[in-house]
Amino acid sequence: MSSTKSTHDLSGLIKYAGRAPWDEAMDEMLSAHLGPACEATGLEPDDIFDIIGDHWEGPLWGCAFEDLLAQEWEPDGRNLVDDYLKRRGWNEKAPNKAYMRALRHAAMSLYEVSEVIPGQSMTLRDLLRDTAPVTVQERSATRTLVNWDRIAARVVEVNGRYGISGALLSFSADGAAQLVDAFDRLFTEPADNDEFDVSDRDALLRASAPMFTNIWLLDSLGQAAPDREPELVNADGDDIVFHRIVFPLAKGVIGKSVVRRLNAAQWLEPASDCFWNWLAPAAKGKKPQATKGKQAFVTTMDDGTPVFATVELTERKLIIEVNSAARAERAIEQMREWLGACLAAPMTEIRTLTQIMADDGVRGPQSEALDIPPHEMERIVHGMLTRGYAKTLDEPVPALGHKSPRALARTKAGRGKVADWLKYIENSAAKAGIADPMASYDFTWMWEELGLIELRR
Repeated sequence: MSSTKSTHDLSGLIKYAGRAPWDEAMDEMLSAHLGPACEATGLEPDDIFDIIGDHWEGPLWGCAFEDLLAQEWEPDGRNLVDDYLKRRGWNEKAPNKAYMRALRHAAMSLYEVSEVIPGQSMTLRDLLRDTAPVTVQERSATRTLVNWDRIAARVVEVNGRYGISGALLSFSADGAAQLVDAFDRLFTEPADNDEFDVSDRDALLRASAPMFTNIWLLDSLGQAAPDREPELVNADGDDIVFHRIVFPLAKGVIGKSVVRRLNAAQWLEPASDCFWNWLAPAAKGKKPQATKGKQAFVTTMDDGTPVFATVELTERKLIIEVNSAARAERAIEQMREWLGACLAAPMTEIRTLTQIMADDGVRGPQSEALDIPPHEMERIVHGMLTRGYAKTLDEPVPALGHKSPRALARTKAGRGKVADWLKYIENSAAKAGIADPMASYDFTWMWEELGLIELRR
């Protein structure tokens, strides 16, 4: 657990928790926070930490310990913090006691991060309770978190200042969605017992902390498990299998004539003199196929337009790359119709995702980067992003039900959806890394352009 020794020293409390009866209570709490994930996966705790990393053992212990501090134990409603301060409080300084009391009444919740000032503060919006956003003072976490991240944490108030406790879990978008869905089900379904009123979200959160840990664990295991090939499908619902189709040019055919014909194809978007993105046809209101238990892998242009394939003309070969067998068959048929006798019989190389990942692992160093000054590269990239996103605002976006952001933002029901989409692309760009020009791109103009600036909080 991360803490500042002078004000948040919990060492005495932690030592006291090793005494009876609190040692058994702590064992029960650890079982609640780790047991369901272990049972679901058939793994022991040590096996789990071997997969997700031993450095997570401390934070997860901290989640269980902080949960213990907030619980009242039967039969007499005893609480560890109350018991400790009653018997050992004389040995603690006032700031420590105030922090312990704040933890005793804090519940873990899921928060959306915004207004991050590295090393100083951030604003947290509770995604599980209808409360006003709160700005917390925080040094370490704000150096790694970015706007629109989602974290599970306990907000504590000590002497009028807000902060967060030491146990913090950063959730992926999928993990956060699972947690929100699970909590909503708890909130709406009848309770199996009368321990608390399910209409009281604060009480429900105090009883639900193990759910946070277990959902986070299962999501993290899914991302980190080394021997599991992801079950991926493309936008058509086809299993992902990469096909590289190579058409040799027919004898006597000139490359320039092929380029002219490719440039004339309305379904091809030129990216250079010899490279084209093959755009997917309009969906016409049809939604992507539902694929239970599988993850969608969708390649898009900067403006969100889905990409069906890529086309490259190199030397005397036309190379088409697609991500499914069905797309390969269609690409071969359509390209033959378009270029006819210009092409000889194709050859196809097929690779699975596992094979590509293995090839990437043994690939040598990348070619030396272009010698462009960082500030100039940033200017170029930012300009490209602005032009691309300006176009996107008036075009159908798959993530928005194939409606344009501008049109959807004009509707009461659509404003929240567009705001979530903006947060997603902004968060993804911020995670690109400090050396990537995308990380410094300012998306404020898009919020203002769509009239959603008040939702950027």
